[in-house]
Amino acid sequence: MRTAEISRNTLETRITVKVNLDGSGQAKLATGVAFLDHMLDQIARHGLIDLDIRAEGDLHIDAHHTVEDIGISLGQAFAKAAGDKRGIRRYGHAYVPLDEALSRVVVDFSGRPGLEYHVDFTRARIGEFDVDLFREFFQGFVNHAQVTLHVDNLRGINAHHQAETVFKALGRALRMALEADARMADVVPSTKGTL
Repeated sequence: MRTAEISRNTLETRITVKVNLDGSGQAKLATGVAFLDHMLDQIARHGLIDLDIRAEGDLHIDAHHTVEDIGISLGQAFAKAAGDKRGIRRYGHAYVPLDEALSRVVVDFSGRPGLEYHVDFTRARIGEFDVDLFREFFQGFVNHAQVTLHVDNLRGINAHHQAETVFKALGRALRMALEADARMADVVPSTKGTL
């Protein structure tokens, strides 16, 4: 099983992340940021990745540090669980609709961090959640998972739908990229021989 556990403790946050890349989509989430929990649940369920994420942060200030540090910790956990990436497909992509909204996410477990994030939310907040924090989450994830990630919301009117399609698509893209490729069973999918 490709699993990992990461703990991150700073003056702003205390976070524990456990991942099982070969899971069944189970999620235990307690971040203190309800809408983020809802989005993380999409990654788990649609990626068939088990997630256990516990966080305590300085939410009396705002959710910025907590959301960013969860992205960092989740990225570290994915990198550790993926190991040398031998035998994986490496690339994954997904288009996901939800009513009027449609998003595309493409991921490459390249060993190089890169983020292209193009989501023009129709409003600044979803409930209490500041949608600007999604970019911080993704940047933290990308930097520490060492992946290239393209996130595009192609259309949408309802901001909740926009966000949900992005995270569902992320789950599906991660699932595809991390799947075992029987034809590459003992091979690192790179002409360099390493990722």
